[in-house]
Amino acid sequence: MKIHLGIIMDPISSINIKKDSTFSMLLQAQERNYIIYYMEPKNIFFKENKVYGRTKYLTVIKDKKKWFSFSEEKITLLSELNVILMRKDPPVNIEFIYLTYLLDKLKKENVLVINNPTSLRNYNEKLLATNFPKIIPKTLMSRSIAEIKKFLYEHKDIIIKPLDAMGGKSIFRIKDKDENKQVILETMTKNGKKFCLSQKYVSDVQYGDKRILIVDNYIVPWCLTRIPKKGENRANLAVGGIGKVNKLTSQDYIIANCVLPFLKKKEIFFVGLDVIGNKLIEINITSPTGICQIENFSKISITQKLFHFIEKKIIN
Repeated sequence: MKIHLGIIMDPISSINIKKDSTFSMLLQAQERNYIIYYMEPKNIFFKENKVYGRTKYLTVIKDKKKWFSFSEEKITLLSELNVILMRKDPPVNIEFIYLTYLLDKLKKENVLVINNPTSLRNYNEKLLATNFPKIIPKTLMSRSIAEIKKFLYEHKDIIIKPLDAMGGKSIFRIKDKDENKQVILETMTKNGKKFCLSQKYVSDVQYGDKRILIVDNYIVPWCLTRIPKKGENRANLAVGGIGKVNKLTSQDYIIANCVLPFLKKKEIFFVGLDVIGNKLIEINITSPTGICQIENFSKISITQKLFHFIEKKIIN
């Protein structure tokens, strides 16, 4: 059976193939002789009760100078594809939400969409972890400066971040005695007009922020530990964190197994958990990363696990 795969992503010309998880997926799909249809969100449209995409056939190669090429561009009826990987990076803005409505229609026509577009729309990555209150830090979601100040006074040392960003953007650590706390809160909440997430600071971040990957029910036994550089509170690789691959601890497995039933129920098949110490910080479901670093270090092929799952779902 020849599998027709659609990929929705940010411009492929802008990626870093050394660490881009979507590129690793594309290499695996190509190795399996899939026909790959490339799309960006702007290429997808709805007409006469059908969802279409202005697609290009995509070929990829592990070459840092020229890693992709396109062939025939055409209008494709997307219900004719077998599977679509939704790999658009945040921000999860209104345009992202609109796109999930169109992907919902494809799911109803038996196209496998990873991850489930309804779940992508319903569950904000920063807030999804709040479904597991026993394993997360003390948390507040509010746009009230007064409420955040109370939270800060209670916990003395907090992290505040926007609900719609990624890669460590606009994340602040605030201590109770910080002379800049007022201006930080005014900026983050846009003077009380924008919701933010505040969490009690977890000091174990000095030892690293772990990215734990899950493919369906399979917990990858290695994680990418991102260690903040000196003088930095954020461990994200995008802001200079150092990445190391480590085996999961027993506590990591406890956290991952805690969320597995929920993920399965909501058809969230490829997930990245962010864990600091013994606390779950975020559940990444839009376009989780970490594949390249883990695969380069270990003997595990995460992409093989993912596409074995895809083929099993499609054939069954």
